[in-house]
Amino acid sequence: MMNELYPGPTLAAPALPDWVQQLAQQARRVSTSCGDGDLVWHVWGQPREGVPPLVLFHGGSGSWTHFVRNIEALVGAGRELWVPDLPGFGDSAVSPLGGDADAMVEPLYEGLRSLLGPRPCDLLGFSFGGMTAGLLLAAHPELASRLVLVGAPAMGVVPQRQFELKAWRHLLTPEAQADIHRYNLAALMLHDTTLIEGLALQVHAANVRRDRLPRRRLAHTDILARSLPSVSCPVWAIYGEHDALYKSWITQLASAFEASTPDFRGLTLVPEAGHWVQFERPEAFHSAVLAALG
Repeated sequence: MMNELYPGPTLAAPALPDWVQQLAQQARRVSTSCGDGDLVWHVWGQPREGVPPLVLFHGGSGSWTHFVRNIEALVGAGRELWVPDLPGFGDSAVSPLGGDADAMVEPLYEGLRSLLGPRPCDLLGFSFGGMTAGLLLAAHPELASRLVLVGAPAMGVVPQRQFELKAWRHLLTPEAQADIHRYNLAALMLHDTTLIEGLALQVHAANVRRDRLPRRRLAHTDILARSLPSVSCPVWAIYGEHDALYKSWITQLASAFEASTPDFRGLTLVPEAGHWVQFERPEAFHSAVLAALG
C-alpha cells in the first residue's frame, strides 16, 4: 500500500531477474476498458471444471509482481490465476472515477464481467487490493464465491498510523533512491530485513516508479470494516504476525472481522512475517490460501 508519488526525476529501476521476465511472458495478457486506456490482466494456468478462477488483487504502488513468489505454486495446485495491474498501477490506465480504491470498483467489475461472464470467482486481495476487493464485493456481491483478505488495511482498529515512509522521487542518483526504497521496505513491507536486497528491492523499485495515484487516503479509514457487512460470501483473513500496519493492534483484528463480516471463517497469523506475507513466507501463505479455498 505504498504511496510515494512526489515531483522530481524518476531514474530507471533495476532490471527484474530473467526468471521473472520469463514468468511474465508465460502469462496470457488481456485487456479491458479503463477510461481512455486499458486495464491489463495477466492470466496463468488453465480453467478446470468445477474450480472457479482465482483472481488476485495486488497492493498499493504495486503490480502483479506482488505475487511473484506465488504464481507457480498456485498454478501448480491446479488454479487458473487472473491477476490485473489495478488501475493507476503497473501497465493499467488510471480510473476515470478517481485515484483511490473506490474509483477501481466499476472498472474491475466491468472487466470481470467481460472476461469471466456470470461465473463467480475466488477473490484474494493483498493490502490496498484487499480493501479494493471488499469495496468491490460490497457493491457486487455476486462476483465472488469466496474472499481471502491478506494484510488488508482499513479495519478500524488502529488509533493512529503505525509507520512513516520517506520520499524518494526528488533524489538524483539511483543509489540515493535505492537507500530510501530499502528504508521503506523495512518500515512497511518486510519483517525479515535480510530479504530486502535482491528480488524484493528490484520488484519494489520497478513498481513504485509506475504509481500514478499520489493522494490515496482510504487505507487510513475504517472503510473495509464498513464494507464487509454487505459481503455475503465466506471470508478468510491472512496476516503476518508482525504486520507494520497494525503492530500491537493486530490482536484486535479477529474480533473486528467477526463483528463486521456475516460469514467470517477465520484469521491466520503467519509467524515471523510482516506485511508482505506472501513474499516473506510463501509456503505458509500457500498453505493458508489453499486451506481457505478448499
